[in-house]
Amino acid sequence: MSQSDSPRLSPALVAVAGCLIALISFGPRSVMGVFQLPIFASRDWGAGHFAIALALQNLLWGLGQPFAGALADRYGARPVLIFGGLFYALGLALMSVAPSGLAFDLSAGLLIGLGLSGASFNLVLGAFAKLLPPKRLSYAFGAATAAGSFGQFLFSPLAGGLVATHGWETTCLIFAGVTVLIAPLAFALKTPRGDFSAKGGQGAVFRRALRHKSYVLLSAGFFTCGFQLAFITVHFQRYVVEAGLSPELGAWAFALVGVFNIFGSLLAGWLGGFLHRPYILAFIYFARALATAVFIALPATWESTLIFAAVTGLLWLSTVPPTSGAIGRMFGAGNLSMLYGFAFFLHQLGGFLGVLLGGWARAATGSYLSVWLLSIALGVISALLNLPVVEREVEEPAPQPAR
Repeated sequence: MSQSDSPRLSPALVAVAGCLIALISFGPRSVMGVFQLPIFASRDWGAGHFAIALALQNLLWGLGQPFAGALADRYGARPVLIFGGLFYALGLALMSVAPSGLAFDLSAGLLIGLGLSGASFNLVLGAFAKLLPPKRLSYAFGAATAAGSFGQFLFSPLAGGLVATHGWETTCLIFAGVTVLIAPLAFALKTPRGDFSAKGGQGAVFRRALRHKSYVLLSAGFFTCGFQLAFITVHFQRYVVEAGLSPELGAWAFALVGVFNIFGSLLAGWLGGFLHRPYILAFIYFARALATAVFIALPATWESTLIFAAVTGLLWLSTVPPTSGAIGRMFGAGNLSMLYGFAFFLHQLGGFLGVLLGGWARAATGSYLSVWLLSIALGVISALLNLPVVEREVEEPAPQPAR
């Protein structure tokens, strides 16, 4: 029996398995900051190499995503998810026993980064597009994104408690054991192998996408999403403290982002089932710009910080369901993992620059104002970029007659 003829699990079981993979994969990587101070205290190489490892992790996650997506489209999602999950777990386990800074960079940076590219919710979205009924797809994209958000919310207190009681090394090993569960869950996401023989290969599909105006505009908008999210993730809590508010407020505000992100992702997925998705994206980017402008224009207070956190949470990863849904609509489920993977690479590139420019601006001027203003400008630009996006199926070129 071929893979395409083999019996499939029910859509409900596929959705549950995919959401659990998203939850598990997003959880440990979102709480890496919890390990920072304990590593500094226990390793004399901790300070510099922790930053190097996390930068390498995010960069390799982005760089590896299009290639992992292409492999999933060609050979099926299951083997890519299995190997990605095992690399992820191995990286977590080895970082707990790293004898040097270089070993820590290779484990926490290289292995986890590559593992994430093969086991993140991006691969789950591609599998959903191939396995779930089209009428449920947009909401399923939102559910998978929300599951990743819930992983962040769940693992944050779990990591803090485990580090306090058992140490960061044991916590890494526990998380490695949890991450191994991605491998058996991946068996539920068995997608058929892709047939690219009539399309000139995956390279031809990718080149055609890069010549398609709407795909380029969607991907460019996703760059802004990464810039804004990473800047806030890394620098927001310091901004709150330097505005004269307590560190506890910054922590609570960021937790609020995670909670409201769950609802925002589900809402965006639901709306994408019957609204023009590029318009949803334009609204999200413009709303982010407006919320940021109001936040930095007003005096920093407990109330303004928590309101900004809640609004930001609603808009946090709500870009993922409409972006992935629009790409899938244009290029088909068989190409989604690869083409969304490239858009996600631009997302991570934006995130890298958001973190970097935030640090440079703070060091050079003593303020984050210039990067807040850049974030607002990018939000408006991305809103405008999404307005002309045409969300319809891209016709494949007619096959050339044999000579």
